Amino acid sequence: INAALLQHKVIFFRDQDQLTDIEQERFSKRLGNLVPHPTEHVRNGTTSILELDSSRGGRADAWHTDVTFVDAYPKISILRGVTIPEVGGDTVWSNTVAAYESLPPAFNATAEQLWATHSNAYDYAAQRPRASEADRRHYEEVFASTVYETDHPVVRVHPETAERSLVLGSFVQRFVGYSKSDSEQLYALLQSHVQRIENTVRWRWRANDVAIWDNRATQHYAVNDYGDRARVVRRTTLDGDIPVSVDGRHSVTRKKLVRDAVARAA
Repeated sequence: INAALLQHKVIFFRDQDQLTDIEQERFSKRLGNLVPHPTEHVRNGTTSILELDSSRGGRADAWHTDVTFVDAYPKISILRGVTIPEVGGDTVWSNTVAAYESLPPAFNATAEQLWATHSNAYDYAAQRPRASEADRRHYEEVFASTVYETDHPVVRVHPETAERSLVLGSFVQRFVGYSKSDSEQLYALLQSHVQRIENTVRWRWRANDVAIWDNRATQHYAVNDYGDRARVVRRTTLDGDIPVSVDGRHSVTRKKLVRDAVARAA
């Protein structure tokens, strides 16, 4: 499985009806060490499972790599479909190695020198204008209960394959040393290569499907096209490594503030 994952970046298993929460955790441990989400609550009866319920803020409809607002973000994510709408609710993954390789050759060296600040504190309403009030409340009370800011290289070297990939996604707030305006333009240029159709695969979920992806070499997007129909998926993540830039520097978390401290600082 790991060899296939390193080659293809995301792999899928249909009809895994035998997987309970406990079995999902047990299977996940065969690929690495389980790590819970740093701010979200784990599902009752489990040590690490994050439940994403569309009725409770669980619509991940923005391009992202899981948990890049911390330094050693997960290396692998394992997602199981529990309740799937009859129509809609697909997930799209992008190969960020292919995205890097699709950059104009003259721009590669520039990208390799860039660093970006990632945070879970961002303008939620601006990024997700279709979000419900429940979604916004969940973001404020749970997802951003502890605020992180971490600097990552825009191009990281994969610790197992030595491939170079882009580290971007919706947690990026700015590029180190660049103004907000310049950061937005740089982000749009680089992220456009991630979102190129030829660098993506789209999965039509059925209940009890399992998707496993290399979180160090992908971004993904949950398509929010199913209205008020129920969609529930459950995710485990595996402990990752601290990214390393092309010139050998490591990512670093610059800020970690609990919500009360953030409020006082404001």
